[in-house]
Amino acid sequence: MTDKDEHPSSTHPPLPPTPEDEKFARLRLLRSRRVGISTYKRLLAEHGTAQKALAALPEVARAAGVEGYRVCPEGVVTAELKAARLVGARMLMLGEPGYPEILAQLSDAPPFLWTLGDITLLQRPMIALVGARNASSLGTRMAKGLARDLGELGYVVVSGLARGIDAAAHLAALDRGTVAVQAGGVDVIYPSENSDLARDIAKKGLRLSEQAMGLQPMARHFPSRNRIISGLCRATIVVEAAARSGSLITARDALDQGREVLSVPGHPFDARAAGCNMLIRDGASLVRSAKDVVEILGAAEPTKARVDAPPAQPDLERPARSLTETAALHRQILSRLGPSPVAEDQLIRDLEVGPAEVAPALVDLELEGQITRRPGGLLSKVV
Repeated sequence: MTDKDEHPSSTHPPLPPTPEDEKFARLRLLRSRRVGISTYKRLLAEHGTAQKALAALPEVARAAGVEGYRVCPEGVVTAELKAARLVGARMLMLGEPGYPEILAQLSDAPPFLWTLGDITLLQRPMIALVGARNASSLGTRMAKGLARDLGELGYVVVSGLARGIDAAAHLAALDRGTVAVQAGGVDVIYPSENSDLARDIAKKGLRLSEQAMGLQPMARHFPSRNRIISGLCRATIVVEAAARSGSLITARDALDQGREVLSVPGHPFDARAAGCNMLIRDGASLVRSAKDVVEILGAAEPTKARVDAPPAQPDLERPARSLTETAALHRQILSRLGPSPVAEDQLIRDLEVGPAEVAPALVDLELEGQITRRPGGLLSKVV
């Protein structure tokens, strides 16, 4: 036996990553530049773990024409986790217990949610209540009445913490269960006039966001926020909305997600009711009271779930495009868009690519702030 045999090396193979290590790496992957939800899922599918995906990301970026790419530094994620601990925020990762099942059904479900408050509310049936920021007194009364009555019937009321209809709905449902979905970080209160309400929701209800801690909301964050509002709920009720408003974006999201859209009618001469009346004209269910909501939902057929596999085993039913192909599709989309809105259907026809392939690319570009959606299914490039 040689000396080497008598004194075997103490070097061991590296230990496999722990679940916490993998969660840290997944958050770092998602926070990396140019990585949207579709890219995040595709990288995990191709590489198996977030740590391997992070190692491969610079080369993937180079192959897509991006030189000198650097992944999100570890310190950025460490600082985000520290900020969450300071305010008592809790992270929910897609696939973990506690993550809302109804939201997990979506193809663009947020991989992570930061929460402040009672996360058990996410396991109860939820209904979204949205509407105008410059709400009329009648609209505010209607929102409060619906939120109060739906709460008494056992529903959690979900809205966006905006002024007007959103604030009225949260306030009326506060003691029965309400969820505020925020466009910025869950620790950033916007608008500031709702600071007291936001603090009360964190104590009695729940605030949540997919954005990084401390992120100040920008215009491009609100459409992303809206899809979560509708995605959490069986139905979205529009109480008051102009013909061009964010509430109609939420209603469109709800339709795209296979949810019910309900609308409160208004006077034809009131511009704040124009959007609601348009929705009813186009097939949304008319709502006068919580009783109408219950009857409509009772008659509605169950939504067919489009359930994603847990993050560790991404959905591979449809062959995924490579990152190079995806980058090329992104470039094609951006080359065909400008400041003037273009119909999404027309864009798909021009690209000569199937809608199922274009849709996730559009979500990526929207979340990255490169394109914006407008009412009526229109798209434009952010310049």
